[in-house]
Amino acid sequence: MRVLTAGESHGPAVLCLVEGLPAGLEIRKDRINGELARRQRGYGRGGRMKIEQDEVEILSGIRHGLTLGSPVTLVVRNKDHANWSDVMSPDPLGNAAEAAAALSKRERTSPRPGHADLAGALKYLTRDLRNIIERSSARDTAARVAAGMLAQSVLDVFGIEVRSHVVSIETAALDHGVAFALMASASASDVGCVDEQVAERMRAAIDGARKDGDTVGGEIEVAVRGLPPGIGTFAQWTSRLDGRLAQALMSIPSVKAVAVGDGFGAGRRRGSSFHDQIGFAPDRGFTRPSNNAGGIEGGVSNGEEVRVRAIVKPIPTLMNRLPSVDLKTMEPAPAAIERSDTCVVPAAAVVSEAMVRIVLAEALLETYGGDSRQQLQAHFESARALRARTFGFENKPSERN
Repeated sequence: MRVLTAGESHGPAVLCLVEGLPAGLEIRKDRINGELARRQRGYGRGGRMKIEQDEVEILSGIRHGLTLGSPVTLVVRNKDHANWSDVMSPDPLGNAAEAAAALSKRERTSPRPGHADLAGALKYLTRDLRNIIERSSARDTAARVAAGMLAQSVLDVFGIEVRSHVVSIETAALDHGVAFALMASASASDVGCVDEQVAERMRAAIDGARKDGDTVGGEIEVAVRGLPPGIGTFAQWTSRLDGRLAQALMSIPSVKAVAVGDGFGAGRRRGSSFHDQIGFAPDRGFTRPSNNAGGIEGGVSNGEEVRVRAIVKPIPTLMNRLPSVDLKTMEPAPAAIERSDTCVVPAAAVVSEAMVRIVLAEALLETYGGDSRQQLQAHFESARALRARTFGFENKPSERN
């Protein structure tokens, strides 16, 4: 399975192409659109979310609600493109006067600290930051969320669920772990938090930053229930499941750190208190009284819940602009402003779910394979029965191991 995305922030659309999906997977537009809507919601979002009402179009690979086994192409249109059609036109500009007028309309030449602006300009040798801003924008995550729901159709074969919640925004933070079942309530919160008292402090932090022309970040957690053991491998460093998840989450704009399980606290504990003891019961399989490893040991899933956390930095577009340099004059200038948000942490949690789904679907298809849903299901059932015989525990459909 492979996922590619394309499109610019103010171009006609963003799109994804997913190849390698087995035939016969159920795909519902309403489910994809529901996730796209979740991504757009959240306290602290900016004006762009009032313009866009993301809906997916299916261009290939699906017939009558089922995958065909051929590449699937999804498109999410950018409604705001109507206001940018001249600036983002793929056609050559006319005379010098027309070119100057079109380019100056949305020109940005002072890079924002913390954004891809300057690094991208140095890489692609351009003073026109529009060439960098458009593709490095988080607008690409709409395509990723759509692709994530295609991946969820693979996870559905295995009965795997993915959920998320917001742990903290600035200094407003939960001081306790959150059970998987409780995470379902996070979707009803405009800050993605399961505790309303903490959520109120999160909103206050966002309001304070907005008043100051500033931005805030935070921490999110993604949890996965039902992932069978043996997904991923330590045979090559590129194939370790925790490494793949970390790379996928780090690829999300504004994510600056990723941990698996209690990884952020692991360096402050002794091994005797950190590592999860192993037990065995014939009716349950292998058991653990704790899950500090986050469901992954040695780069391989161990049958426990997979838990990953990500730190989301404050986004770099500040209304109270930071000092920068104008690339036209090379003189000091305030950083450029693009229409932006005050806080994207709740949206980052939704995008993180999508990236986790994509990685897990890729890894599951590598392990079990199959050209159709029926084959994939049969391979999984066969492997589960073989594991049960090998280790001497009951093979129940509801059994994680």
